[in-house]
Parts: sequence; structure tokens; C-alpha cells
Amino acid sequence: MNPSVLRVALVFNPEDQSWMRRASLAVPDFWRGHGVAPLPGDVFRLGGRQFTVQGRLWELDGEGTVLRVFVGSAHAESDSVFG
Repeated sequence: MNPSVLRVALVFNPEDQSWMRRASLAVPDFWRGHGVAPLPGDVFRLGGRQFTVQGRLWELDGEGTVLRVFVGSAHAESDSVFG
């Protein structure tokens, strides 16, 4: 039996989508090959900005199960506060 492939679709707000289009950024498949889905509070970086996973939605589409991951607004790395 083959393990199922986790399909993750990141959902960005309209402002961040516009910024990514202007910067010609392609969103990589961060979770390809991972057996663990992203959780609320997880953080990833794209184009020098940081995004936080805010929520998740499991959904069925024509290709099977997909996890839609809603991310918070982008913050520049220099704006990030840890701790």
C-alpha cells in the first residue's frame, strides 16, 4: 500500500497575493514529502517575509483530499519578534 501524498494549498490574503505577484514569487511546496501537516502557529518564510499558519480546512476536490492552510499577513524579517 502506498502512503497518501499530503496536498497542502496555502491561502494568502489579497494584499499578500498582490505583493507576491508584483515580486514574481512562486510559492514552493513546503510540505512535499512530509508526513506531518502544518499546524496553527507554524511559521514559514517566503521572499524575505514571515507568515504564520492561522487555520486549516480539510476539503475534498476532484483529485482527493486537500488541506487548505490559511496564513496571516506577511511581516518583514526585521519586524519579527521571537519570545
